[in-house]
Amino acid sequence: MEVFPLLLVLSVWWSRTWDAANADSIIHIGAIFDESAKKDDEVFRTAVGDLNQNEEILQTEKITFSVTFVDGNNPFQAVQEACELMNQGILALVSSIGCTSAGSLQSLADAMHIPHLFIQRSTAGTPRSGCGLTRSNRNDDYTLSVRPPVYLNDVILRVVTEYAWQKFIIFYDSEYDIRGIQEFLDKVSQQGMDVALQKVENNINKMITTLFDTMRIEELNRYRDTLRRAILVMNPATAKSFITEVVETNLVAFDCHWIIINEEINDVDVQELVRRSIGRLTIIRQTFPVPQNISQRCFRGNHRISSTLCDPKDPFAQNMEISNLYIYDTVLLLANAFHKKLEDRKWHSMASLSCIRKNSKPWQGGRSMLETIKKGGVSGLTGELEFGENGGNPNVHFEILGTNYGEELGRGVRKLGCWNPVTGLNGSLTDKKLENNMRGVVLRVVTVLEEPFVMVSENVLGKPKKYQGFSIDVLDALSNYLGFNYEIYVAPDHKYGSPQEDGTWNGLVGELVFKRADIGISALTITPDRENVVDFTTRYMDYSVGVLLRRAEKTVDMFACLAPFDLSLWACIAGTVLLVGLLVYLLNWLNPPRLQMGSMTSTTLYNSMWFVYGSFVQQGGEVPYTTLATRMMMGAWWLFALIVISSYTANLAAFLTITRIESSIQSLQDLSKQTDIPYGTVLDSAVKYGNYAFVWDAAVLEYVAINDPDCSFYTIGNTVADRGYGIALQHGSPYRDVFSQRILELQQNGDMDILKHKWWPKNGQCDLYSSVDTKQKGGALDIKSFAGVFCILAAGIVLSCFIAMLETWWNKRKGSRVPSKEDDKEIDLEHLHRRVNSLCTDDDSPHKQFSTSSIDLTPLDIDTLPTRQALEQISDFRNTHITTTTFIPEQIQTLSRTLSAKAASGFTFGNVPEHRTGPFRHRAPNGGFFRSPIKTMSSIPYQPTPNLGLNLGNDPDRGTSI
Repeated sequence: MEVFPLLLVLSVWWSRTWDAANADSIIHIGAIFDESAKKDDEVFRTAVGDLNQNEEILQTEKITFSVTFVDGNNPFQAVQEACELMNQGILALVSSIGCTSAGSLQSLADAMHIPHLFIQRSTAGTPRSGCGLTRSNRNDDYTLSVRPPVYLNDVILRVVTEYAWQKFIIFYDSEYDIRGIQEFLDKVSQQGMDVALQKVENNINKMITTLFDTMRIEELNRYRDTLRRAILVMNPATAKSFITEVVETNLVAFDCHWIIINEEINDVDVQELVRRSIGRLTIIRQTFPVPQNISQRCFRGNHRISSTLCDPKDPFAQNMEISNLYIYDTVLLLANAFHKKLEDRKWHSMASLSCIRKNSKPWQGGRSMLETIKKGGVSGLTGELEFGENGGNPNVHFEILGTNYGEELGRGVRKLGCWNPVTGLNGSLTDKKLENNMRGVVLRVVTVLEEPFVMVSENVLGKPKKYQGFSIDVLDALSNYLGFNYEIYVAPDHKYGSPQEDGTWNGLVGELVFKRADIGISALTITPDRENVVDFTTRYMDYSVGVLLRRAEKTVDMFACLAPFDLSLWACIAGTVLLVGLLVYLLNWLNPPRLQMGSMTSTTLYNSMWFVYGSFVQQGGEVPYTTLATRMMMGAWWLFALIVISSYTANLAAFLTITRIESSIQSLQDLSKQTDIPYGTVLDSAVKYGNYAFVWDAAVLEYVAINDPDCSFYTIGNTVADRGYGIALQHGSPYRDVFSQRILELQQNGDMDILKHKWWPKNGQCDLYSSVDTKQKGGALDIKSFAGVFCILAAGIVLSCFIAMLETWWNKRKGSRVPSKEDDKEIDLEHLHRRVNSLCTDDDSPHKQFSTSSIDLTPLDIDTLPTRQALEQISDFRNTHITTTTFIPEQIQTLSRTLSAKAASGFTFGNVPEHRTGPFRHRAPNGGFFRSPIKTMSSIPYQPTPNLGLNLGNDPDRGTSI
């Protein structure tokens, strides 16, 4: 280990001594290295020392050199140092720097005609990105790219396509220029691949901790699923640290597949990466041909390479970077070019050049030297080093290494294929974790009994238990397809599994955590907490929470006719009828209408209410109201009644023709808001019967409801399935993907639906979602639908009879009372005539003596007058004045006349004379009476009442009130 540094010191000392002793050497080259690339300087000096000892190439000439170090991110410094080297007189410039300073050196070399051999390097071994050096079509391009172009985009695209990846994530370290894979991202986006990018910080532990702190459980599980396929574009040291962190924090499992791509990965890095990773690992790196004969490994043609560089077992050779190898081959290539120039006797010595002078001239022999270098080629540590027409090295080879899936660490690595830009991929890449043939594999299965997922029949006559159910059918389908066998047992505590206070798990999940079982299957839901400790296949059935309720008996609503409107609306309508009737009465009281000829309807409050109600139920009615205000109100009321009645009629048809029996509980939210029915869930999943709402898995409850012989249960549940039932496996199990793939195939070809219909038939005898057992969903209406209508009619008849009895009783009681003189009553006009005739049409009337007193008659007073026989006893009635008070239209007012003895022939109302004011009491517009201010006494003859043209006595419904 100490030999090489000593040799290096001696070599440097010898080189400086040689420079001093041979100051007039004609072969002088300059080198510019990044200040962080000390190993480039060591290899460069070693190469010069090896070539100066080889007398077959340069013979008596020796190579002298000048080396300087620059900041890779300081182009001005690089140009300044290059000018210093040119001032010393160099034949070629060798640089090993990054892209930042490469462009400046390219411009300087083109201006001074100095051949510039550029070896691109990246910081700390991070994968390269293309520098994008501008190439002109002219002959003044003096920069040659020793390292081949960056082909990482082409290699990744081909490998990902072979693996048939559709979704993956790319991790890159902080030193990588992400623009280097822009072409790759564009191509995979065109192919519909889902690609995510994430930068890996230097503090990887802090980055992982931040993920756990900021992500919710659901987001973390989705992130874990994304990590199953990943590409790592980073230096080997960062890749090893990153893999270690994600494995220790359980972010990845044994079914993951990661690709690490970097040209700078040696054998030591490969072994370390494989040892730290789990799952499958694919490594893509640049490779160089190695001679099969071990004794020939250090010989390249007529040149012997130092054993510290060509011996793979040498520690220095094992830690060499690719840029170191290209530096050695670059010096070898220059030595052969110088040899050819000396042989051809076309040597152009170079005087010192100055970059500072404005009129500086380029080197005259630069073009000849550049052409000699481009046409030459050598076989070195990197294989064939030569240049194409574009000034680049086309020779590059990538090898693809990979591991198989497995839980064991330190597993072997094998070569999967190789790639080069000429022939492309040579080899076959597949991403199959496990073969479909699992013959001979016996899996231990843990389960929990839950109808209809897993059920067991007890052993009979010594036979083993037989398990059956939907989950068992799914397991058998997987077993028949993949070929494995299984042994099944029930979890000791008969629980699915939950975390305990000490952090351990019980139940079925605990059996998998402690690796006592390989897989777990039952009505096991996929939850974030469980996914932290076990792996799940893709869901084979959706999961939702349901409620089991006892089916309600069918009830008859006698008042279904009132169903179109709710109680509050009915109350508002009734209040509106009363309010409008009162407003109509008030409007007529404030502004009395002028009643038309023959209209005998009075505007009392009772009549107003009755009229409004009649118009609302569309039964018509007399319209005595002629004022504009009243008509406006009635017009609005009729429009209101039209809309209400039309809405009621339309809604009633829907309610009576379609049976709409709905439960008040239609969701879990409805269940939580009510207090009539107790509800809850029971430990160990025992289903309760009776007036109780049991909350549990919807699939289990549907099975119970379907198989109930009386169909006395129904279920409600969520329509959105946010989770599902899955098969649980040990964390990192290699069987997850192959099981998931088969489950997807069962779902795609319809076999999964067939298994479901076996336990949840679609055409069952019971309706799962109806709260009552209804046989009819429409059809003819029955008497039950109209029972309420008949009840309302019966109530109206009974009430009418009761009111009739009250009216009869009241009329009899009123008739027994003698009305006072001042009472204003209504009387039929014809009845008045008949009573007056009975008093005044006696044959002996002329000989009767009437008193000279006067009698003031009201309509009701006439009923109390004595008969004619009684009047005959009156001594003298000739000079008695009778004054009648009545309310008749103004056109036919009857005047008071004086009854005299001369009127013995009859008491008549003759033709009405001209209008005059008489001693009448007229009815006021508000329904009361008022007296005429003047009473006129006159004698009028009595005669039968003539027809006044009003038909007042012919219509029995239109009696004239007087």
